[in-house]
Amino acid sequence: MKVLLINGSPNEERSTYTALAEAAHALEAEGVETEIAWIGREPVRGCIACGGCSKLGINRCIFDDDVVNRLLEKAERADGYLVGTPVYYAGANGALLAILDRMFFAGSQVMQFKPAAGIASARRAGTTPAIDQINKYFQFNKMPVVSSTYWPMVHGQSAEQVRQDEEGLQTMRMLGKNLAWMLRLIDRDMAEGGSHPAMERKIATNFIRPTA
Repeated sequence: MKVLLINGSPNEERSTYTALAEAAHALEAEGVETEIAWIGREPVRGCIACGGCSKLGINRCIFDDDVVNRLLEKAERADGYLVGTPVYYAGANGALLAILDRMFFAGSQVMQFKPAAGIASARRAGTTPAIDQINKYFQFNKMPVVSSTYWPMVHGQSAEQVRQDEEGLQTMRMLGKNLAWMLRLIDRDMAEGGSHPAMERKIATNFIRPTA
């Protein structure tokens, strides 16, 4: 079993990374392989709703000049996910949201039914709306959202300060343990002949309809 942890910060090894690393250590202690993937600092395209990904038929975005498809390749090989973000203006990093928009629009199938959770790091406030932004991607895509002993957040302006947030780090460790537990349950169920829930045909209700 493997968990992909996405570091959605422009800084590779600061506050967000420190939180993800704490969860990763807990996962590894439970026998789960981990990989922390950084989104980097290169420019990232936003989704332009061109529909090109649906024509490719390979769960990839038609634009292949940034990190999105490389993350989708990693996501396809993973059994669960943790996605971390710093807090900017009481929300998640805009570059991370652009990446997630395209990952879930183009490659949602490779992540369906796999457990996941969003985490946030902040100097002070804005963590809960940032976590909620990330978790919405999972909730829309039939993915169980993993919980912990508190909302999965850490506080501090640097890695050193985050390491002083003992409650935040404990929350990360328990998040990792709970994710490992959920992965084992799913793996056991599948080994015993279980399967994902059968999906009903999609019903789309339009609130505004063309008039005759």
